[in-house]
Amino acid sequence: MEKPYLLHFATPGTRVSPFDVNMAYDAGWNAVIPYSGVGLEDIAGFTQDAIFSRGPKGAKHTGIFIGGRDPMLAAGMLDAARKAMVPPFEVSVFADPSGAFTTAAAMIAAVEKALAGTHGTTLAGRRVTVFGGTGPVGMIAAVLAAQAGAEVTLPGHDGLFRAQSATEAIQARFGVAVSPIDASSDDAKAALIADTEIALATAKAGVQVLGPAHLAHAARLMVAADINAVPPAGIEGIGVMDNGKPLAAASGHAVGIGPLAIGNIKYKVQQGLLQAMLRTDSPLYLGFADCLREARLHAA
Repeated sequence: MEKPYLLHFATPGTRVSPFDVNMAYDAGWNAVIPYSGVGLEDIAGFTQDAIFSRGPKGAKHTGIFIGGRDPMLAAGMLDAARKAMVPPFEVSVFADPSGAFTTAAAMIAAVEKALAGTHGTTLAGRRVTVFGGTGPVGMIAAVLAAQAGAEVTLPGHDGLFRAQSATEAIQARFGVAVSPIDASSDDAKAALIADTEIALATAKAGVQVLGPAHLAHAARLMVAADINAVPPAGIEGIGVMDNGKPLAAASGHAVGIGPLAIGNIKYKVQQGLLQAMLRTDSPLYLGFADCLREARLHAA
């Protein structure tokens, strides 16, 4: 009898995400088993508990999903889980803390498509500002944009401290340069927006980071993308379903990408990678770079 497909869902937090549990079952996993309080110091032992009981063939029917809220911690846990494997006892591992990896990848892929289709260019050399960039999605979007060659800035709406801490963590963990800036005053924010070519709104739901007064300064804006589906819009003028729609405010040649357009790609990315874990004959170790590769396929 064929062994069932079991996905062991580990989170450092107190509970796993129902969203991710639903996604895994809908992708075809036979059972999703939740584990709370699993951190970096636990994941190696957790992994080895999962790989040995079913034999090498059964390991192909076994996977690990890493959740939580901290993208740095999740990336570290993914690395530690991979190092804990003992070939031929290996299982696939997918990290996506609070959907940060899949959402950030979907956002960047959608922006890349809009840049190519509307402006005939790429992210390389473009000035990207990530509003809400100290949160999970914003930090990973900043990393992906920087890896694509963009000049990335993380503004601090409440001063420099949190933005600087986030950029230092990004540099230390991923080796890419992201610049912090104090955007706590209207003058500082206006100067920043005037120099922004790509605006990414990744702040928490219900927070508007760019209103009409801000966009009036956005003379160089090419693409604005927003993940906030809760009114008010994170960026004024972007509809939830917009996908490259001209943005009336700002430079006059900017286009907007709304949260449901990004979310549609995010859903397909997570579903596709969960299904890839079921199909593979060799173990997969899926992080945000893999999410971006998948997102580019669906954005296209």
